[in-house]
Amino acid sequence: MPKLSIRDLELANKRVLIRVDFNVPLTPDGTGITNDTRIRETIPTIEYALRRKARVILCSHLGRPKGKSVATMSLRPVVDRLRELLDQVIDENENVAFSPDCVGRLATELSTNLEAGQTLLLENLRFHPEEEKNDSAFAARLARLCDIYVNDAFGSAHRAHASTEGITHHVAQSAAGLLMEKELTYLGKALARSDKPFVAILGGAKVSDKIEVIDNLLNKADAIIIGGGMAYTFLNAQGQQTGKSIVETDKIEVAKTALAKAAKKNVRFLLPIDHILADKFAPDARTEIFSGTRAFPADKMALDIGPKSIELFAKEIAEARTIVWNGPMGVFEMPAFAKGTNAIAHAVADNTDATTIVGGGDSVAAIHQSGVADKITHISTGGGASLEFLEGKTLPGVAALTEK
Repeated sequence: MPKLSIRDLELANKRVLIRVDFNVPLTPDGTGITNDTRIRETIPTIEYALRRKARVILCSHLGRPKGKSVATMSLRPVVDRLRELLDQVIDENENVAFSPDCVGRLATELSTNLEAGQTLLLENLRFHPEEEKNDSAFAARLARLCDIYVNDAFGSAHRAHASTEGITHHVAQSAAGLLMEKELTYLGKALARSDKPFVAILGGAKVSDKIEVIDNLLNKADAIIIGGGMAYTFLNAQGQQTGKSIVETDKIEVAKTALAKAAKKNVRFLLPIDHILADKFAPDARTEIFSGTRAFPADKMALDIGPKSIELFAKEIAEARTIVWNGPMGVFEMPAFAKGTNAIAHAVADNTDATTIVGGGDSVAAIHQSGVADKITHISTGGGASLEFLEGKTLPGVAALTEK
């Protein structure tokens, strides 16, 4: 990796400010955590620093408080869970302290008084409007809390905020945490030097959300599999009428261009060949399997891929040596339309010879729902960040880190 890693730094007795992603779902009253995955993912970085006697300061955003202090978006509930998780990996772990603000006199006092091997969690960065504005003075105030800055929040790396980009201009060294390092290593290898064949699986509702990813991957992948609502814009581009299925009519020409580019570059471009049609967008809809290239019934919509498509896609996936998956094959939140997504999850997991990378909230949820998460090489923690990385864009939070 071309950027400094936390592994490259001397941490003993240094105040190390780690930008983490503790943007976890809370109970409606804001007092409890309903999913601690994001906290768990960054524990290795925190443990690494604590074992090397760093004075660890953690900062994160949570929700969208719009620059104001909102009680139900406080990071305070994270403290107890963080203590529990650290107790599992470090014997005699010092207590985790909490600062009711992320800057100011008290935050400075608490960070200064930290001892080696102790941890401090700062309050929600986004309680200050300057955070999202990447205000230089606010970034400088954050920087004064530390000697070293570490970014372990890949999920926020595509945002140029004070705590992800601005702060790097006010500290001597900025490095990637272990989670950030892992994300960049796996995604970077997939794009730059993937084992072949490289198969990309893209789903979701809209072509507009993924067209830049498709365009970039057409230069790198051997095959691209398209599912979800976006498939029907591509089928329309091929001349098939798709009933009431979701279609972005203003993106049909874009889809035609992508199909032509795939043909020119000899990239296999796989679209569904059969579909689960429904009479309405609802869990109790009447369904039927529809195949062929003739027009869909005008009053029906496709909400999942059919069994022939599953078989076609699974065969392509089985022959791959690098697989990147972002986006579901259908409306997998409804059991009646989850078979396609679940089948693809199993197909990806079953290919134990391939490096498998899954990114995007829905795909990650599908992997967990299918019970195969432990068989995936890398599950990305950044939805928007992983998409922009796959688009070939520079992530501000990564570009700002110190070169090795």
